[in-house]
Parts: sequence; structure tokens; C-alpha cells
Amino acid sequence: MNTKTVIKKLKLNKEGFDKIQEAVKKAESKTSGEIAVCLTPESSDYSIWEFFAAMFLSLVCFCVMLPFAARINNLIESLTWVNKPGYLAAIFGGAVFFTFFVFFWMFNIPAVDRLIIPNVYKTKMVSRKAFGAFAETGVYCTEKHNGILIFVSFLEHQVRIVADKGISDKISDNMWQLIADGLVSELKKGNGVDGFCDAIEKCGQLLSEHYPIEKDDVNEIPDGLLLMDN
Repeated sequence: MNTKTVIKKLKLNKEGFDKIQEAVKKAESKTSGEIAVCLTPESSDYSIWEFFAAMFLSLVCFCVMLPFAARINNLIESLTWVNKPGYLAAIFGGAVFFTFFVFFWMFNIPAVDRLIIPNVYKTKMVSRKAFGAFAETGVYCTEKHNGILIFVSFLEHQVRIVADKGISDKISDNMWQLIADGLVSELKKGNGVDGFCDAIEKCGQLLSEHYPIEKDDVNEIPDGLLLMDN
């Protein structure tokens, strides 16, 4: 999955990007905290799972065909008037390779991909990618350690809100999880822009309670939605 596909599915046009950027600016106008927003198509290419799943099903195809080997061989002989073992091996090999490539292609379809990848593994990859984005966006190095990252991984339908240590001591993870769950619900409906804006507004409200805006406040992180490749 690529960023163009995700943008289309979430109906993110220039107006939408501008609206998200304005939502971040509005939220940060009430708090000295920083809000970064990231979207990635997927947190891993998961090719190893797709490969093994396709391999397994191609072996199932081989096992299903095996009891019919004699009949297939008789059919070959009746059609060619020649009994060559190589023909049978070629048919079995071709069927296995064809099955493998068909299923490998199918497992690259996002809806199917989500089914074959274990949830535990997807959760692990999303968390790893989110913490990587936390460092890459610079949220971890704000002056007062009061930044948060709203991270969305589209393929897995998962959202992480990662808070710096200055915030974690004051706001429980349960509060962030409620906001994340609401964003997931909106994204599944295809309401990308409204979902992001609502989550940003709620995060801003939480931050403002503990980190109200200050006169000399400096915007340390660029506003708006950042797209990250997988």
C-alpha cells in the first residue's frame, strides 16, 4: 500500500490538509504543549507473512492434487498418446507455482493482508513505527518535554498517541486511548479530515489543562499532517 492510495481512501485533498493544519494551530494556541500528526500507509511491508501464507496454500494445492495423480496421468496419456512422467511433474509444478503467485498477489490486497497477519505482530510493528516517528518528528526533544504524537497506521487500522515524559506524569494513558479509539472509528468510516481534527481538538483540550499557553511560547514542531512512507 502506498500513500496515494491512503490519501484517496481517507479523502485527503489540499483543503483537508489545510484544515488539519489549522486544527493543530488552534489547539496549540491554548497550550504550550506541541502536537505532531503522522500518517503512514503501513508499519511494515509484512512480506514474510504473505510469502509463508502463499507457500502454505500452494502446498495445500499440491496435497489436494496428489490423490488424483493417476487420473491426471491417464488424461495426459489419452491426450498426447505418450506416457512421460515429466509431463505429470510439470503439471504439478505449474499448479503449485500458479497457486503461489495468485495467493501472494491476493495477500497484497489490504483487506486480505489484515486477515493473515497476526494481531500481536501488527500491534508490535505499529508501536515500533510510532516510537520511530516520535523521534523522527522531534517530539521527544521539546524544551519542556510536553509534546505528543498522533500516529496513524492505515493498513492495521491502529492509532497510537505517544506522549513525552512531561505529559505522561500528568495525563493517564487511558485518556489518550479514548481519543485514539475515536479516531480509529472515524478513519474506518473514511472520515479522515474530521477524525483528525476532532482528535487534535481533544488532545489540545487535555494539554491546555496542564500546560496552558505562555506569553513567550514558541512553536517547536511544524503544524499539519506528516505523511511517512512504510
